[in-house]
Amino acid sequence: MARPVWTGVLSFGLVSVPVGLYTATSAHTLRFHQLQRGTSDRIRNRRVNERTGEEVELGDIVKGFDAGDAYVLVEPDELDEIAPGRSKALEISGFVDLEAIDPIYFDRTYYLGPKTGEYAKVYGLLERALAKAGRAGVATFVMRGREYLVALKSEDGILTLHTLHWADEIRDPREEIPDLPTGRTKAGAKEMRMAEQLIDALAMDWEPEEFHDTYRDKVADLIKAKKAGETVEKAEPAAEATNVIDLTEALRASVERARGKRGKGGTGPKESGLTDLTKAELYERAAAAGIPGRSGMKRDELIEALEQAGERAA
Repeated sequence: MARPVWTGVLSFGLVSVPVGLYTATSAHTLRFHQLQRGTSDRIRNRRVNERTGEEVELGDIVKGFDAGDAYVLVEPDELDEIAPGRSKALEISGFVDLEAIDPIYFDRTYYLGPKTGEYAKVYGLLERALAKAGRAGVATFVMRGREYLVALKSEDGILTLHTLHWADEIRDPREEIPDLPTGRTKAGAKEMRMAEQLIDALAMDWEPEEFHDTYRDKVADLIKAKKAGETVEKAEPAAEATNVIDLTEALRASVERARGKRGKGGTGPKESGLTDLTKAELYERAAAAGIPGRSGMKRDELIEALEQAGERAA
């Protein structure tokens, strides 16, 4: 069982329940060590006193704020003492509609569970009430020396906690991004209709399990190949930018291609059973068949490539 990364008391109104916060996601990125080129010697990061050059133990390190003429030293306990609720309170300020929170505010996701079984009833009450109301609880709390704004939601019978960015952390895109479209550069009605047709032709159900970290697989293949003294296939170059003059033709060709693949998906692929597979399973078959460019293919493209490979083999 996982250990909570934070424990405290969740309260709404005069109702409170001890809870634990658990990490909801895990990264599966391949980790590399740093080595000195030409050797197998590991490179280590050390905490070193810049004046003496000597290594310093973690317990001997305190925080210091540069006040200009001197450092103001702050101990970890002092930070905890001034934290709202002494870092152990998660008090809901109010409830908002789920759609009211713009996705740009969401940062990380955690699971929230009752600390012990005796608090399951109160926990379950809040979870079911949130699900029925279609709302999220908004709260703030302190974890690891930092205050967080969070949204508490009901999802699949449990409470999830989503950390949010503060309003002043959201950058104005019009100040950050040059060359955004203006009235004079916007596409015409014809291009708009074709773009809408393309979006409709590429409509799909959201099935996250069909997506697969193909880059991680390519890195694993590279490591395996280098260990065996072999070479690996290079990725295909990125598509070239569409020239404004060719926009209409590019849109038309894209719509026809998407519709053609959708038509094929209703007959041939079903006979081969490929449409019953997830994208991850299709990718594995494509890798076994040695299909080039598979890492950049979408699900329909993988199906088409596998069918063509099967026809050639027959």
